Amino acid sequence: MLIKGGNANLTVTGVLKDIYALKKPFAVLYKKKNITRPFEDQTSLEFFSKKSDCSLFMFGSHNKKRPNNLIIGCMFDYHVLDMIELGIEKFVSLKEIKNSKCPEGTKPMLIFAGDMFDLSEEYRRLKSLLIDFFRGPTVPYVRLAGLEHVLHFTAMDGKIYMRSYKVLLKKSGCKIPRIELEDMGPSLDLVMRRTHLASDDLYKLSLKQPKALKPKKKKNISRDVFGTTYGRIHMKKQDLGKLQTRKMKGLRKRPAERMTGDGEGISPKKTKSA
Repeated sequence: MLIKGGNANLTVTGVLKDIYALKKPFAVLYKKKNITRPFEDQTSLEFFSKKSDCSLFMFGSHNKKRPNNLIIGCMFDYHVLDMIELGIEKFVSLKEIKNSKCPEGTKPMLIFAGDMFDLSEEYRRLKSLLIDFFRGPTVPYVRLAGLEHVLHFTAMDGKIYMRSYKVLLKKSGCKIPRIELEDMGPSLDLVMRRTHLASDDLYKLSLKQPKALKPKKKKNISRDVFGTTYGRIHMKKQDLGKLQTRKMKGLRKRPAERMTGDGEGISPKKTKSA
């Protein structure tokens, strides 16, 4: 859910509208201004979370102390879990970049560059928030032509650079096409300000998956790296000496092959001579 603060200016409003355009139809945009301060009072965010049944939010505001302010966060059981405040230093909207856009509802590919996303706990939580916010619905299969949107996040020199590209598949003379990236917008230069992170115990509790959602393991079934399924069958040891095969007409012995108890053969019947 995308919420506009009480003193949102044109820059913040444009950012919320462009993010909503990327997230359609899996987002809710509240156009009315909401006078609230998430770091001081979180009741309004919890109310909107229950109303729209959303666990992720983005709140935009603007004031003299914190100009062009953007807060991204997530909920757990309709209570604020993590919340990170970002400042917008530079913004280029979708309309300013005169290139073709991706269709609505396109699932983006996310790329993160920079050591800070792995070294700092705050940047690690921010990366998790951005993945949850932009990854879209879970799908079992993706076709090659559907991979046409890239969101690139770079952490460098204390700033976060967000870039949006459209993937162009061009002829290469072979089966694999040549890939080119075309700037699509929006483009954001962000700086981290304040953070509100949940404790380690609460964070681990939020990651716990219910038993009903966990896939049940099937015994004696395994898969290799290529997705091939292998099954193992357990059978008791068979006594081949007691195997009944004489009932079949084709396996019966002919009279010439019958043997007596001492091993002497039984001579076949003599044909009467004419």
